[in-house]
Amino acid sequence: MPSPQLLVLFGSQTGTAQDVSERLGREARRRRLGCRVQALDSYPVVNLINEPLVIFVCATTGQGDPPDNMKNFWGFIFRKNLPSTALCQMDFAVLGLGDSSYAKFNFVAKKLHRRLLQLGGSALLPVCLGDDQHELGPDAAVDPWLRDLWDRVLGLYPPPPGLAEIPPGVPLPSKFTLLFLQEAPSTGSEGQRVAHPGSQEPPSESKPFLAPMISNQRVTGPSHFQDVRLIEFDILGSGISFAAGDVVLIQPSNSAAHVQRFCQVLGLDPDQLFMLQPREPDVSSPTRLPQPCSMRHLVSHYLDIASVPRRSFFELLACLSLHELEREKLLEFSSAQGQEELFEYCNRPRRTILEVLCDFPHTAAAIPPDYLLDLIPAIRPRAFSIASSLLIHPSRLQILVAVVQFQTRLKEPRRGLCSSWLASLDPGQGPVRVPLWVRPGSLAFPETPDTPVIMVGPGTGVAPFRAAIQERVAQGQTGNFLFFGCRWRDQDFYWESEWQELEKRECLTLIPAFSREQEQKVYVQHRLRELGSLVWELLDHQGAYFYLAGNAKSMPADVSEALMSIFQEEGGLCSPDAAAYLARLQQTRRFQTETWA
Repeated sequence: MPSPQLLVLFGSQTGTAQDVSERLGREARRRRLGCRVQALDSYPVVNLINEPLVIFVCATTGQGDPPDNMKNFWGFIFRKNLPSTALCQMDFAVLGLGDSSYAKFNFVAKKLHRRLLQLGGSALLPVCLGDDQHELGPDAAVDPWLRDLWDRVLGLYPPPPGLAEIPPGVPLPSKFTLLFLQEAPSTGSEGQRVAHPGSQEPPSESKPFLAPMISNQRVTGPSHFQDVRLIEFDILGSGISFAAGDVVLIQPSNSAAHVQRFCQVLGLDPDQLFMLQPREPDVSSPTRLPQPCSMRHLVSHYLDIASVPRRSFFELLACLSLHELEREKLLEFSSAQGQEELFEYCNRPRRTILEVLCDFPHTAAAIPPDYLLDLIPAIRPRAFSIASSLLIHPSRLQILVAVVQFQTRLKEPRRGLCSSWLASLDPGQGPVRVPLWVRPGSLAFPETPDTPVIMVGPGTGVAPFRAAIQERVAQGQTGNFLFFGCRWRDQDFYWESEWQELEKRECLTLIPAFSREQEQKVYVQHRLRELGSLVWELLDHQGAYFYLAGNAKSMPADVSEALMSIFQEEGGLCSPDAAAYLARLQQTRRFQTETWA
């Protein structure tokens, strides 16, 4: 009997689940197992009934939600009309990736595991619960679980006799070959696949809209520690439409200096053209790369050289290294025992792929170009809350961007790829175009005209609420209550004059919290408690909706705690009843959050 094809399906938001899935694919190939690795929503889910062996790798996002690239699958697998024997021929295992600081830790993986059992599937192992909060990250749970998984799989499907496992130090074949061209072809031009104005289909990740940037304005005071930008794009003719709560995805690029340094360290000619050819028949070339493509385009727009490398990067780099000392160190970093040292070298100081390659110059100079796409992940799009309404700014889209920059023990400051790239663009110096597309966000606002909304948005968390307030005021909805928090009235009070104008027109009630303007720090949760009777009146008697957006660190828990105390003090509820009241608000979508790390 030939071994069955192993299928690995992933739902990934930030790339970790995809990285783990690709690791599974590599480990399967080393064990001579055929293996396909696919995003859940790109797999025809009706074919699951014919799959004998499936590993699901899924992250949990936000408030226990599935990642964007498994939402269609999620809807299908929970259909009530699926028979309880639908998957009775399937052996499966579920690997979850989550964060135990969230209430719904690995909720998606646990729920999927239960559902697959209900549909007749046989679980090879209990669900794996990878935890971001562990000092060694998800690998602390994933490594032992994978050892058990391969024992089970190879027990059921032993490899053909005479075919030994490919040892860890030997590199697997690359996914692609780069066919270098001696001269530029006469036809075809290099550039991204883009959605053109007037196009029938709305822009998407595979076909973004190249939006002209109209303005890029710093909105924090000159002495403020944080550079925050209000950026406006022209989307006329793009086919893009959006409502309050939706998000825009932006595809950033690497800086020219980083591209030049990378090419130097690897000995690449930035102007060299190549065609990309997949080695396997079921692998397609990335849609974002033109054919032919130049090395400069590949490094500028595709390879995420400014990201912090994962362990898989060190595993492959060790395989490719011909330098004894460097190879020894790379093998140590990629071993289970070397994870603490790797964390100290790489994760804690946020060392980038480019910086690691500079630290291992002999290895970097010998990397075969065919392995570039196996070694370095693709740049992922970044999501921003849309901060404007089409009812007020037709054919325009605005975002509020905090430029990420911080210091670690490394000399060079750490910079967010997308925010730094956006901040560097100056439409005053000539035309600037940015690849973008829009998708629904996790916030949805009530359509009933007289339902009040309470919005809590400290810092840049206020962005989606500006869109909501603009939209609601334009539709004549006046029950808008905004709790806004910042440090200083004269430094980071975004849209102050706009809010004041709306207050004069009695379309908005603004409750600001300036944390540094008095000895005791005052945050949005303090203002909520101060106005507890108003909050209770709006929620309990007027059916208000409550929204929260901003940094995920401690603010959401502080706001939930403030609400619990309001329910007890103003509503006279005991602690368990207050918790049940809050849970009911969440279940009925009257309490919605959008937070980011």
